[in-house]
Amino acid sequence: MKKFDKERVLLAIAAPVLALIAAFALTALVLLATGKEPFSAFGVMFEYGAKSDSQVYILNKATTYYLAGLAVAIGFRMNLFNIGVDGQYRLSAFFAAAAGGAMDLPGLVQIPLIILVAMLVGAMWASIAGLLKVYRGVSEVISTIMLNSLATAFISYLLVDGKLGVLDPDTNIVSTEPLPASSHFFTIPTGGDLDPVWGFIVVAVLAGLAFWFVLGRTRFGFDLRSVGRSEPAAQASGVNVKRMVVTSMVLSGAMAGLVGMPTVLNDTHQFTADFPLGVGFTGIAVALLGRNNPVGIALGALLWGFLERGANRLEFEGYDKEIVGVMQGVIVLCVVIAYELVRRYGTKRQQQRVGAELAAQTVNLTKREVAK
Repeated sequence: MKKFDKERVLLAIAAPVLALIAAFALTALVLLATGKEPFSAFGVMFEYGAKSDSQVYILNKATTYYLAGLAVAIGFRMNLFNIGVDGQYRLSAFFAAAAGGAMDLPGLVQIPLIILVAMLVGAMWASIAGLLKVYRGVSEVISTIMLNSLATAFISYLLVDGKLGVLDPDTNIVSTEPLPASSHFFTIPTGGDLDPVWGFIVVAVLAGLAFWFVLGRTRFGFDLRSVGRSEPAAQASGVNVKRMVVTSMVLSGAMAGLVGMPTVLNDTHQFTADFPLGVGFTGIAVALLGRNNPVGIALGALLWGFLERGANRLEFEGYDKEIVGVMQGVIVLCVVIAYELVRRYGTKRQQQRVGAELAAQTVNLTKREVAK
């Protein structure tokens, strides 16, 4: 490996490491300011997070967060800020659960159909923002925020008894029709009394591989990234910028459609009014932490799952549960700052290297002229 490549790897590792160190240091200061002992709190989190049941919880949570991070990262690669992943994934999960509850087919047929419905709904809902951007110049940030609200209202309108919801007389809870047992996704047993690992983690891994291959090893991925870096340059090279913007939003929405599938197929097997909120916004933080890289996003998703698990334990130990929310916010802030500092340092080092090479070439040319 060349020296330049080694330096790039070191710089890539330095950014998240510096960000995490700074985040824990700042969180420690916050704890000290509130009269709490920080190292004891961190010890509780790490000890509880290392338990077997916690590891299962973290893996299951990370599966959902990883898919959300991938959905956001597709837009980021295109320089699009898809803040509507939360609405896209909830609407997708709702219609997929409703469709699954209305069918009773063999699992090999019904499960792919449920997943396909979720991806199609997410793609269509996200495409609205893409079309508004290319044909009306509407910022995707504004349109996706509005679409989040519309998705919530749409679900509330349809999730009532007599429409796409059914009322459970025992609990008085309205939900979609429960999925038949044949539509339950497989789980990975962990032994003992531990909960199983959701089998949808396999789909998440495959989604990460597809993300890496399509965006990093194909002409389409190159065009997408080139549009994100410079629209005029990409257009000059023959790339249809408008089509790439819409396509990017459609792919991001399709990936967002997968976000709710671990919960629907592996956990609740139906959609209720208290279906998890905010997962799409967590995906933004995870994508930033992972720097839009599938491996980095996986590590970020695991970290987020670990922090949430630690928050549950801190509350029992007399700490404020919100301290983990502070830590998560500080981590995102530190990541953004650390990446920018490392980027500037890397740029400066590259300029110095190029300057040194040019100076060396000038000296060599001068020596040759003198020799003549």
